[in-house]
Amino acid sequence: MTTSTRGKNRVPAVLVLEDGRIFRGRAYGAVGETFGEAVFSTGMTGYQETLTDPSYHRQVVVMTAPHVGNTGVNDEDMESKKIWVSGYVVRDPARVPSNWRSRRSLDEELAAQGVVGISGIDTRALTRHLRERGAMRVGIFSGHALPDDGTMLAEVRQTPEMTGADLSAEVATTEPYVVPAIGEKRFTVAAVDLGIKGMTPHRMAERGIEVHVLPATATVEDVYAVNPDGVFFSNGPGDPATADHPVSVMRGVLERGTPLFGICFGNQILGRALGFGTFKLKYGHRGINQPVQDRTTGKVEVTAHNHGFAVDAPLDTVSDTPFGRAEVSHVCLNDDVVEGLRLLDRPAFSVQYHPEAAAGPHDAAYLFDRFVSLMEGQRA
Repeated sequence: MTTSTRGKNRVPAVLVLEDGRIFRGRAYGAVGETFGEAVFSTGMTGYQETLTDPSYHRQVVVMTAPHVGNTGVNDEDMESKKIWVSGYVVRDPARVPSNWRSRRSLDEELAAQGVVGISGIDTRALTRHLRERGAMRVGIFSGHALPDDGTMLAEVRQTPEMTGADLSAEVATTEPYVVPAIGEKRFTVAAVDLGIKGMTPHRMAERGIEVHVLPATATVEDVYAVNPDGVFFSNGPGDPATADHPVSVMRGVLERGTPLFGICFGNQILGRALGFGTFKLKYGHRGINQPVQDRTTGKVEVTAHNHGFAVDAPLDTVSDTPFGRAEVSHVCLNDDVVEGLRLLDRPAFSVQYHPEAAAGPHDAAYLFDRFVSLMEGQRA
């Protein structure tokens, strides 16, 4: 239950982690209480894209950048129709936004959408705590009538964990829709929405692709009803170990040999479809500055990430799968986490990060061209 207020600088707020660590600050955004998984994002800009990324559903995002909200909120950079984060944690919120596209302050937008946040806490200390102890459940409580610490901690510990959470259907579209090609139409792609960001079909449309965005519940028959030249599986929230339906659909696509591209959650779905396992990372990768090597070219790219789970696949050997040989195509240079997969005998590949660059660097834009090349090769 939340209520939005103005002038919340003096409204007390408390952040409570499930291990008992407590931070005290001031309300930011809506006043009330919220719960989720505490994670941190290292991006120094692009907070609007982060907030509206459906992959952050049921997560409380801690910003490591000390100053947040400087450019306000505009109407152009939304990646979906709403803010998806469960809560928001910043150290020093901007008092006055300054940008020619700004329409309102971040504080006002959070309050209008009922997103409870906290400011004025030591986010460096909180981030170090999460790095050492791992992502964990958290609650933010604000208002002048706060419960006692023991009561707040008990409430946090009663909330569900991210492990085992099946969330993609909660954020995906319920009805199919089409993003038309920009300019001459070259291909048709069926995109399974597991939490897709708006910039992703736009990047495909820029390359002459008509994108049919389908619900997470779409069947193999639904996918092929649009007569696709290629199939795309999007990013999204939750534990990939619960995603049995998308895995089944992807296997149907692989059996037909249709060119396939997956990102983030879609990478984990491909891993499962090939027979690999998945696991939860200690604190995940979130931000727009993660170094990844494309092992097919040797190039190192700076990439945008948002994932708390990863694929468990051998880094240095080619694996035999039900759909032919597969290999790890991309790897994170910070910790050797699998960042991409590709099949050697079928036209299918995936990456764990976000090549649409919203927000983030443009180093990985070539992946959409690689998808186009697969469809061109199949047509030829």
